[in-house]
Amino acid sequence: MLTVPNVLTALRLACLPLYLWLLFVFDDRPLAALLLGFLGISDWVDGYVARRFNQRSDFGSVFDPVVDRLLFLVGTGAALIDGALPGWLAMSVLARELLVGGAMAIATAFGMERFPVTTLGKRYTFLLMVGIPLLILAAGDHPTSQIAGIIGWLCVVPGLALSYVTGVLYVPKIRAGLVSGRLKRGLP
Repeated sequence: MLTVPNVLTALRLACLPLYLWLLFVFDDRPLAALLLGFLGISDWVDGYVARRFNQRSDFGSVFDPVVDRLLFLVGTGAALIDGALPGWLAMSVLARELLVGGAMAIATAFGMERFPVTTLGKRYTFLLMVGIPLLILAAGDHPTSQIAGIIGWLCVVPGLALSYVTGVLYVPKIRAGLVSGRLKRGLP
């Protein structure tokens, strides 16, 4: 459990309260957006370290996606409360994450065999983890707000579409993983 990738993932999780503090208490939307963007991009780092240095673990294969979901839920939910994101966008991201994350959690509780994140899943995650912080930055009066908004939308629109496509494509994978996992455990 105590591997470099898992420590990096734990650090990302530990920074969520700092993001909330920057956004709501310190009232620094650009700094909060920068931190959220860094946390999102650093998701690639722990995956790279795990693959490159053979530090993959069963714990990490569950922990990392859970932290990714929390980054989406907390990051997007807080931006919605702050007024930095349009309601329809935030609700679309939150609904997808709750539906797919909930389905995965329930299926896992019923014996689903875990499966790796798909390439499309990695792409939508990257696009949204870059796009959402840029839209948060665009909601302020920062000198880069206009360009951040353009790039943010160019990331978020395809990222959101891919997230829903991926969610639909996960349905047969969840079903197959549930059947396989239950068979391996001798469950009906």
